[in-house]
Amino acid sequence: MNSSPHAQRAMNQETRYAVKPLSDPGERTWPAVSVVMPVLNEQRHLAEAVRGILGQDYPGELELVLAIGPSRDRTEEIARGLAGEDPRVVVVANPTGRTPQGLNIAIKASQYSIIVRVDGHSLLPADYVRAAVETMEETGADNVGGIMAAEGVTPFEKAVARAMTSKLGVGNARFHTGGEAGEVETVYLGTFRRSALERVGGYDETFVRAQDWEMNHRIRETGGRIFFTPRMRVTYRPRPNLRALAKQYFHTGRWRRVVGREHQGTLNLRYLAPPVAVVAMTAGAVAGAFGFWPGWILPGGYAVAMVAGAAMEGRGLPLSAWVRLPLVFATMHLTWGVGFLTSPPRLGQPTPIKPGESVQ
Repeated sequence: MNSSPHAQRAMNQETRYAVKPLSDPGERTWPAVSVVMPVLNEQRHLAEAVRGILGQDYPGELELVLAIGPSRDRTEEIARGLAGEDPRVVVVANPTGRTPQGLNIAIKASQYSIIVRVDGHSLLPADYVRAAVETMEETGADNVGGIMAAEGVTPFEKAVARAMTSKLGVGNARFHTGGEAGEVETVYLGTFRRSALERVGGYDETFVRAQDWEMNHRIRETGGRIFFTPRMRVTYRPRPNLRALAKQYFHTGRWRRVVGREHQGTLNLRYLAPPVAVVAMTAGAVAGAFGFWPGWILPGGYAVAMVAGAAMEGRGLPLSAWVRLPLVFATMHLTWGVGFLTSPPRLGQPTPIKPGESVQ
């Protein structure tokens, strides 16, 4: 990575921001932290997300770098207004609007040795940065992260949030469903040592999606450790409608296959289950349509399983959210599987970015 544009106002980070563990937390020197956030079309949540960052209960210095893409709403206006209100907020341009480019731009524009990644629709609890720094110090990990705590407002969003925090919806990934602290393959968002990001060359900008998993894989390949702790918990706002949810999971499936192609041996049963289910149900439906009635058992059985699963997983939800849960489960599974199966070989190859293009 290139040197920070703030280098002229930064002192030697090795000495100024070194962590000095002491028995009394009040006497210790806390490292300064840079929070980086790629933002595109986030006028709905940006101000609240920024308030959550600036209001951190963290004793050390903190800055927030917003990499603003070419938004179609008031995102940039809101961002610049927030920067005008607080000198800790820095706004930089991300001309492509793509997430990995925005992250690299924001990281280069930041000045501190610990990098906290946040999204424009993620809400941090007040102790998030403190928990991240303490966990990093205690474990020696290069990246630490916690729970992606999906919370919805509308009935549809509440159904999606429940699906995204259940094993039936997303498998056994600890950052979705919780669990004990420990080493993992990847975490949600992440708090990184700058030295680890520099060691692997930053985010791979060919990965429009799945860049977190791919980055964490390279960190582990170079001897780094990724650590999950339930102490770190980020409120995540789910997609607001079925079309947006289907698009999200379709592209996630497509890009997870790209990661599998680029990094052999990284696919397991959790990732293969959705495409296998799509193939099986399609074969069953085709067989049933041609008169082999037992073929309908596969898609019919899946539908029954989703209804039964929703009955179990939806306990405590309002009825308006509960009745949407089977469709949400099916949408997440099947669009992910179709995306994985239809992922073209050219996906993930470097391509020129057209003027005005934005993908996030």
